[in-house]
This record gives sequence, C-alpha cells and structure tokens, in this order.
Amino acid sequence: MSARTALAAVPSEAADPIPRLQPHNIDAEQAVLGAILVTNETYHRVADFLHAEHFYEPVHQRIFAVCAERIARGQRADPITLRTLFEDDPSLRELGGARYVTELARAAETIISAVDYARLVHDLAVKRGLIAVGSEVVTRAFDPASLATGQEQIEAAEKALFELAQTGEVRGEFKRFDNVLTSAIEMIGAAWRNAGGVSGVTTGLVDLDQKTGGLQPSDLVVLAGRPSMGKTALAITIALNAASAEANPLNREGLKHRNYVVGVFSLEMSAEQLATRLLAAKAEISSDALRRGDLESDEQFNAVVRASQELAGIPLYIDDTPALSVASLRTRARRLKRTHGLSLLVVDYLQLLRGVGRHSEQNRVQEISEITQTLKAIAKELNVPVLALSQLSRAVESREDKRPMLSDLRESGSIEQDADVVMFVYRDEYYLSRSEPKQRPDQKADRYQEEYLQWKAQLEAAHNRAELIIAKQRNGPIGKVDLHFDAGFGRFRNLDPHRYGSPYA
Repeated sequence: MSARTALAAVPSEAADPIPRLQPHNIDAEQAVLGAILVTNETYHRVADFLHAEHFYEPVHQRIFAVCAERIARGQRADPITLRTLFEDDPSLRELGGARYVTELARAAETIISAVDYARLVHDLAVKRGLIAVGSEVVTRAFDPASLATGQEQIEAAEKALFELAQTGEVRGEFKRFDNVLTSAIEMIGAAWRNAGGVSGVTTGLVDLDQKTGGLQPSDLVVLAGRPSMGKTALAITIALNAASAEANPLNREGLKHRNYVVGVFSLEMSAEQLATRLLAAKAEISSDALRRGDLESDEQFNAVVRASQELAGIPLYIDDTPALSVASLRTRARRLKRTHGLSLLVVDYLQLLRGVGRHSEQNRVQEISEITQTLKAIAKELNVPVLALSQLSRAVESREDKRPMLSDLRESGSIEQDADVVMFVYRDEYYLSRSEPKQRPDQKADRYQEEYLQWKAQLEAAHNRAELIIAKQRNGPIGKVDLHFDAGFGRFRNLDPHRYGSPYA
C-alpha cells in the first residue's frame, strides 16, 4: 500500500466501533507462574526478557513481581511462602483467594515448556504495546490542538517503537567464550592476510590505518577540530577512500556490494555541496572553480566527467536532512543497512543532531550525552564504525600551543567517555598564516627582518601539512599521524612519497 493509499484508508473517527480484547493468553501466564513456583530456576531462565508488566492479568503481575523480589534476595518463592503474603489480598478473592497460588503450581509446566510460554507472554505484551503506540499516534494525529508537526509526530512514534523493541529484548544473552575466541582469531587472520594489517574499514591513510587497524566495527570514532581545520574534508576523504576500496572477506558479510558501503549524514552541507567537494578531490580541481564553473580548459572538464563516472560506481549514500533527530538517524541507518548493506557511518556533525528525550530542550549537556550514547548504540547494533565529527570549544584559541586536548571537546564530557577513539585534526599553517609579524614603531629594521624571515620559514615548513592527533584509543596506541592537506582540493593524503609510491598518493 502506498503512503497516499494508506492516508486515504484512515477512518474519519479514531475510535474502533467494535470493541476488541487485547491480545493475551491467561493459560500461558498461569503455566509460567506455576513453573516458577515449583522450580525457582525457571525464573532465571526467563528473567532476562520477561518482566511483571508483560503479564496481562494484574494479579499475575503482582505474583511475578513478588517472586522476582524474593528470588533476588535468595529466598524461596513457592505456594507456601506466597500463601501468607496473599492470604487477605482483595485482588485474589475473585480468583479463589490465596488457594489460587496453589492452583497455579498445579498448572506448572516443565522448565523448557515454561520458557516457550514465557516467550509467548512477552510477544503478546509487545503486540499490546504496538496497539497502544498506534492508538496514541492516531489520537495525536486527529488532535487539532496539537502543536507538533507531522514530521515531529513521526519521530515521536519512531522513538516509542524503538523503546518498545528494546524493552525486554529477547536477543541479549551470554556468548560462549570459545565462540568469541573463534571470531577474534578470524579477525586477526584477516588483518594478517592484509598487507597493511587492516582488520577494520580502511581509511586509505596508511599511517592512520597502521595505528588503528582501520576503523573497527562497533566503534564510535569522534573526529574533532576547530573551524577551518579540515574536519569535513578529512571525513569525506575517509568516506571516499573506504567506498572505493574492496571489502575484505571478513567485512563483506551482509554487504550487497564488493566495496565498503558508506552512509554519510551531512547536517551542515547539502548533498550537492558535498558532491562538489568529492568531485573536486577526485578530479584535483579547486572546489571553488567547480562551483563557479571556472574551468580553464577542455581537459579540466573531461577530468570532471571522468571523476563523476568513477564516483558514480561507488557505494556512497548521502542524507542531507537538516536538524535530524538521533532517533531518525538510527531508523535511516537501519534502513540503509537492510537495503544496501553498511560498512561505515559518517555524521557531520554531532552538535547539529537533536535529541529526543524530555531534557533535550532544557539541558544541552544532557542532550549531547544522549546523542553520543545513541551513536555508540548504533555502532554496536549495526556492527559498523560510526565516525562522528565534533566542534571544539574556544578554549583552544586562548592557549599559546593551540593543539587540541580531550578537555576541549565542546559541551559534554560524555563525548570523551562514550567514544572508543577520539582524533583531533590540527593545521599549524592556519594559525601561522594569521600571525604575520608587523614592524613596531620602536623596533629596528634588522630585528623585524629577522622575525619576519623566521615566521616565513615556519610558514613554509607547515605548508600543506596537517596533524591528526589520536588522543584516545580504547584498544590501541595514541599518538600523532602527519598528513598532506590539499587545501584547494579539500583532500587529505599520505605524507611520505618515498614510502607510498607516487607523491602524496
């Protein structure tokens, strides 16, 4: 059904004219409770996903909650111990009083059967939750007094559905250590077979790959810097290099393309602006010249055409929706992985994301904390690295040495806490070019000439050079990576031409 047809099918009144019972199964609930009362071990088999609120019958909710509380304290939960607790309970009178607890024990199933029944109880609770969410969505949509836009209501519905999916999630469980070891050996073997020792998604920057082993699945990687340092240029360089590289067999599972599939959320620039930057980097023509159509020759135009043909074949996807909520980002990332596969997610930049919690409009620090926690959860859920760009505070500008530190991360210490890797991009040339010495009235000419020549030598030494400072790496070394930066093309490259073949390859 299309969106247009679905909208046309909505009835004029939200209320269902025929009352219907909510999905439930009293017999299954009784079987689970009976098994717990007979063998408390049953509780430990189902407690990971089954909670008191998943029961439809309120009395069953109370009995399960009391059992959970006693078992957690190391006490027995059986018909005898519970009988005294429910002796005069008015909620049990209609069911036969405290004798009902004994009757539950008689309805007990084996532990294996009880676990199956518990999953049924949980599934029916999820369906009731879906009904509640759907009813709430319909009610809000029909409410003429609601100030929320249609898009905001969709995002609220997505958040409610996600919370419903996370509540009592059945998937979580321990993994056998031998299975974990096998996965670790496979990852080590893949890195060993690769000449560069890259087990994750390659960045195309050799020194960075050597320090990190590539961008690792489930890692939240934060790339931060002051304005004009080249954060976006470095991010799209990594995205372009990754999408142009063939995935190794370990990382190819689940992909629908032989290359690494890269998704980019560009909250600052439009998709067309980002595409222009990518074309400029690939064709090695100034992005400013491309934007103005100022091409010097037919050869430059042909270079743009060739670059566009090469870029058209790589699995790179761009979403330039502004003011995106982190819940919407999660939904779209899941959809991208389901439809095209996904190897790397790039977010430019995290301070432009919106949270969805109640504190989002009141406390910016808490909102940033929610955003970083959600980005880390996305990385783990989708098993891909998330490269999130971040702004830095102005404290950097007040220091003599303007190289960033972890304490400069803007608005929240949670960025440092939640990130697996924190990298800073720094270009000394940016600051030196703005600090040309001026001759003071009381300064001798030879002294000024000496200062000027010293400044000029420092500027030339820093020309087109950048530092990528790895300030935190949870599973690897920290340190500095020197890079070449083509300011005109907006592209970073490997620095040493002798180690990597062609100059700045």
